[in-house]
Amino acid sequence: MDGRNMYKPAAAGALVLVVATLLWFASPVGYSAVTYNNQGLVYNNEGEYGKAIVAFNKAIELDPELALTYNNRGWAYIESGEHEQGIADTSKAIELDPEFAFAYSNRGWAYIELGEYEQGIADCSKAIELDPELAFAYSNRGWAYIQLGEHEQGIADTNKAIELNPNLSAPT
Repeated sequence: MDGRNMYKPAAAGALVLVVATLLWFASPVGYSAVTYNNQGLVYNNEGEYGKAIVAFNKAIELDPELALTYNNRGWAYIESGEHEQGIADTSKAIELDPEFAFAYSNRGWAYIELGEYEQGIADCSKAIELDPELAFAYSNRGWAYIQLGEHEQGIADTNKAIELNPNLSAPT
């Protein structure tokens, strides 16, 4: 290859990248469902639940079959005190993906916060059955057992949560 032609493949590749980028930004969709989901997670982590819910709504518009987004929006609702909506969303996530352990754990926490400890324990137990390494499920279930006065079981679950994830935040 002589000096004049050696940059043609690189220039062609760069042109393809530029055109693809322009088409992506010009498309009516723009962002993907996963991008909006990730944006929602950032807002959720910053405690901006309203903005998180808006981002999750956009993700669901783009991909209504993405169980992860329903779970995440459900968690935003739970964190903002809208437990019933959180339960509806995490239930939808479970409907779409019956093996989604984290959705069971999150729904369990919503029930626990509503004082429905037995239902919360059942959901957290299902989460643990699906993923025995899910520290949040043990922590949530432990809290429910403690609320029911079943301290030994609550302590055992709390210890298991700490064993699995020593940095896990306590329920508030």
